[in-house]
Amino acid sequence: MNTNALIAITMGDPAGIGPEIIAKVFDTGEIFSLCRPVIIGHAGVMKKIVEDLRLSVSIRSLENLAGADPAPGKADVVSIGKVDLASHVWGRPTAASGKAVVEYIRLATELALQRKVDAIVTAPINKEMMNAAGYAFSGHTELLAHLTDTKNYGMLFVGGGLKLILATIHHALKDVPRLITKDRVLRTIRLANIAMKEFGVDRPRIGVAALNPHAGEGGLFGHEELNEILPAVIEARGEGIDASDPIPADTLFYKARNDHYDIVVAMYHDQGLAPLKMLAFGNAVNVTVGLPVIRTSVDHGTAYDIAGEGCADPASLLAAVKLAAQMANHRNRTGEVKS
Repeated sequence: MNTNALIAITMGDPAGIGPEIIAKVFDTGEIFSLCRPVIIGHAGVMKKIVEDLRLSVSIRSLENLAGADPAPGKADVVSIGKVDLASHVWGRPTAASGKAVVEYIRLATELALQRKVDAIVTAPINKEMMNAAGYAFSGHTELLAHLTDTKNYGMLFVGGGLKLILATIHHALKDVPRLITKDRVLRTIRLANIAMKEFGVDRPRIGVAALNPHAGEGGLFGHEELNEILPAVIEARGEGIDASDPIPADTLFYKARNDHYDIVVAMYHDQGLAPLKMLAFGNAVNVTVGLPVIRTSVDHGTAYDIAGEGCADPASLLAAVKLAAQMANHRNRTGEVKS
């Protein structure tokens, strides 16, 4: 009997590269030695991409998870959501596809909360189309937090020898300074500490990024370091957490890459993602920490410009599946999450 983790892979936007990278990962068969993967999406779209790319994997449509029997050479799809295949065009998203992706995510989350699957891996979605369909969320992370009633959560990224977590996620850059508060930074440092312990680091070394150039230069270039970030660090240290003073981002990532720190707390999205993607573009993994379920994801978007052309790289998805499988298999053995 195969006791590997059962993992739900959501298809992502039907018009994007999600179906293609999923089909390619199933076609290689590599993931079957790590887990029992099942797709939550639309079987018709999956069959279309397999036929378009002339892949050998067989698509099997299921009404529910009960009939799933993952095995090399085939891809079981719990097929839900309405996609008009007659009008479906790769690279052309619609509000209907935005509605469909939410249905995939909702079902996968329900299955994970019910412990019917051990982890969720998500393919990319279009946030604009999701909002056009009436779902006012700025991304996967916020939707998953809503579906699991989670208030304290964060986005953690793994790749290129780095681990980092974001203090702010999907916000306009002009709004970031006012969002950098002591409470928010402290909450993120705590999440980083918990997450690294789940990854097997007993006493994580946390590098905390400054917001401003030269860490504000004593207030000359901004006061967020003195008024918000440093007080959060001091309180975290009082809780026994090994967190650094605010360090200029132009040196912090070099230090983290060279093993001075186990994880970086970045103040905003591109501050963290720019160096990570430079080191691991197409191979990084997004992990949502703080949820009651395991969720990993690719580090890229829907890539409509190449959707359906057969050139999408499945490396990030494969890395996300591998990490989810490692975390879930460890949790099933020990009751803890560890990479």
